[in-house]
Amino acid sequence: MRAGGVLMLLLTLVLPAGAQKPFYESQQLFPPERWHNHGSCIVELPNGDLLVCWYNGSGERTADDVKVEGMRKRRGVAKWSERFLMADTIGFPDCNPCMFVDPQGRLWLMWIAVIANQWHTSLLRYQISERPGSTGAPRWTHSDILILKPGEEFAEMVAKQCDEDEKRIDQILPPERRQEGLAYLAERRKNAADKYFHRMGWMTRVHPFVLDNKRIIVPLYSDGFDFSIMAISDDGGRTWQASRPLISFGGVQPSLVQKRDGTLVAYMRDNGPPPKRVLRSESRDGGITWSPVVDDDIPNPGSGLEVIRLQNGHWAMVCNDTEQGRHRLAVLISDDEGRTWKWKRYLENDPPGTGSYSYPSIIQAKDGTLHVTYSWSQPGKGSCIKYAHFNEQWVLQGD
Repeated sequence: MRAGGVLMLLLTLVLPAGAQKPFYESQQLFPPERWHNHGSCIVELPNGDLLVCWYNGSGERTADDVKVEGMRKRRGVAKWSERFLMADTIGFPDCNPCMFVDPQGRLWLMWIAVIANQWHTSLLRYQISERPGSTGAPRWTHSDILILKPGEEFAEMVAKQCDEDEKRIDQILPPERRQEGLAYLAERRKNAADKYFHRMGWMTRVHPFVLDNKRIIVPLYSDGFDFSIMAISDDGGRTWQASRPLISFGGVQPSLVQKRDGTLVAYMRDNGPPPKRVLRSESRDGGITWSPVVDDDIPNPGSGLEVIRLQNGHWAMVCNDTEQGRHRLAVLISDDEGRTWKWKRYLENDPPGTGSYSYPSIIQAKDGTLHVTYSWSQPGKGSCIKYAHFNEQWVLQGD
C-alpha cells in the first residue's frame, strides 16, 4: 500500500468522519489509449470492494464494437484489478452504464444497447448479481430488458407544453432560430403521440436512487425528446411504471438527491438554449410528478453531473462549472440543501482546449470518504477513466 493510502486508512480508523484531516489521491485506472472510454459509474459493494464500469470501443453509437468494461478494487487493497468485461450485446454498441446496490444487497448493472446507431433507438438493459463476489467481474444471475411505458398523459402533457412554448418561442430562441424551434416543437408533439417512439430510446446515465430503502427510481432521459423521465419500481424491479415527464428544452441526465423533508430534487444537464445552467425540478410524491424545470445558478456547458447527500446532511455535486468546454471539473459542497454552494475545489482545471474531463460519478463510502470516477481525455494522448479519492475536508479547503 502506498504511503498516502496508509495515512488515509489510519485517519479513517482513528478519527471520526467530521474530524478527518484533508486528503486527496488520484490515478488513471489505465493508461490513456486511442480507444473511446467514457461514461463511468462507481459503487461500493456490500463487502466494501469498489467496482467501476464504463463503456469502451472505437466510437460511441456509430461503432458496433462498444462494450461495457469494469475494474475492481478489493477492500483494504491499494491496487485496482485488471480490466474485465461487464456486458456486451454482440454486434451493437453498449453505452451509458450505471450501477447500484438494492435493499436486498443485489448489484444491478443497467445500460443501453443502441439498436440502429442513433440514441433514440436505444434499448434499456440490465443484469443483476445476487452475490457480486470478491474478485473479477460479478457473476450475473439474472438479465432482462426494461421497457418503459409512459401513460396516456405523456402525449397530452407534451402537447400542452409544446403549445405553451410556441407562444413564447421568441423569448426562448433568437429570431434566426425561430423556424427551427417551431419545427422542433412540431416534431416533439408528433413523436409524443407515437407509441413506439415514446417507449424506446430512454437512456441511463447516473446512479439509480433508492427511496426509503424500498422504491427504486431510475433517472432516464431521451435524446429524441431532449428531456427526462423516471422509471419507478416498488417491488424490487419486477415491474416498472413511468413518472410524469420532466419536460424542458434540453434538461437531460437527471441526478437525484433528497431533502430532509422528503422532497426529491433532480439536477440536469442543460442541452438547451442559453443561459447555459444546470436545470432543476422537484418532486413531493416520491418521483411520480415533477415541478416545472427551471434554471439553477450553476453554469453547465451541456455535460453530465452528479449530486449526492452526504452522511452529515451536506450535498456534494461534481460538474463542469463552465458555460463552454469540459476543461474544468469541480466538486461543490452545499450545507443548505442546494440553495447555495459555498465551497468548491477542482479535480481538473486546465485552459480551454487542452483536455476534456466529464461524466463524473460520485459516491460516499461507508467510511465517509468520497470516490469519484470520470472520463479523462487530452489531444494526442487519448482517453481513459480517472479515479479520485478524497474527503469533504479537502473540498472545504478550496483551491
